[in-house]
Amino acid sequence: MVSGPAFSAAFVNGGFEDGNTNSWSVGTATRNGNLSTLDPSTYLNGATGRSAIVTSGLDPIIGASMANTVYSGNYAYRVENTIDGGHLSVVSQTVTNYTESNIFFAWMSVLEGAHSAEQAAGMKIQLTDLTTGIDIISRIYSAEFSAVDGRFSQAGSYYYTPVWQIEQLAIDSSLQGHDFRLTVLATDCDPTAHLGYVYLDGFGAQIPDVDNGVPEPATLALLGLGVLGMGVARRRKAA
Repeated sequence: MVSGPAFSAAFVNGGFEDGNTNSWSVGTATRNGNLSTLDPSTYLNGATGRSAIVTSGLDPIIGASMANTVYSGNYAYRVENTIDGGHLSVVSQTVTNYTESNIFFAWMSVLEGAHSAEQAAGMKIQLTDLTTGIDIISRIYSAEFSAVDGRFSQAGSYYYTPVWQIEQLAIDSSLQGHDFRLTVLATDCDPTAHLGYVYLDGFGAQIPDVDNGVPEPATLALLGLGVLGMGVARRRKAA
């Protein structure tokens, strides 16, 4: 095995093409708290009962109005189940000493609307630079009416992304050799009667090929910080 500072750990099973969660950390729990206070890292307890590997097909709630449940290849991962109950689920993977030019991943979500922004069903996506402790990409969505943005469409009480959302982080010289962690949390509402879940696929160094007929959305730029709604930030360390 090659060792030393030149070694860059590759993504392992980043698109779930092993048909399982090998190399991923997972967890599930009962939700107990406001969306902004939920720390995904505290729920990585190894339990998978409410999440699942999925194959190509239609979302069971939104159906044909939403893209195929697999972005590329044969498998994707659904974080949290498709019924309510007041639960949350998490999936996470870390890569170390990263030297490739980009990090990509793709996601879709279904959130059932109700309650305040803090108590509603929601989701969190964090791509964290572990070397600096900074969340370089951060997305927090709540199903409270005013907290979803133009990526989401509405069908009755459900907010959903009709196509896969592609995230890209360009690795410039300031990020070369750093360690990175992707974490995705999906949660039902705190009062328990409304659902939320996220599909995840294609975590890797290259944008996944679309081989299932799903429209390919544009690569997303890093925008300004948001809180309950869409937020993407690249925060600089204080001088």
